[in-house]
Amino acid sequence: MKIDDFTAASTAGEFHLAAHKGETVVLYFYPKDNTPGCTTQGADFRDRNAQFRKAGALVVGVSRDTLASHQKFKAKMEFPFELIADPDETLCQQFGVMKMKNMYGKKVRGIERSTFVIDGARNLVREWRGVKVPGHVDEVLAFVRAM
Repeated sequence: MKIDDFTAASTAGEFHLAAHKGETVVLYFYPKDNTPGCTTQGADFRDRNAQFRKAGALVVGVSRDTLASHQKFKAKMEFPFELIADPDETLCQQFGVMKMKNMYGKKVRGIERSTFVIDGARNLVREWRGVKVPGHVDEVLAFVRAM
């Protein structure tokens, strides 16, 4: 499936998917900055970022948090990759990651933790939905290395 080009606000200014032609993009969606699972997931991507880069892949995180929240989260966690702010859910809708979830017995609408690998020609080559954090980043890295 071809991914439509998109432009979004990120911690490095405007992020344009088209600007990464020829490069693999690992786009991971997570529910919220500074929450336990999202912090662990981001740290796993951070700790393996050099390996992703060596494999020719760019890691980018996406959530509905504000740019200000992302900038604080990125600085605190020392993420070497950018975070995209999607408060209006444009990218969330494009990738179909918004779901009704159970939070302490209450139904809430939120992001289903998901990761997408987009090749250099903007084709979606792999997706993981309903991601469990432990071991996930290693699985994504293994896939990217095998491409």
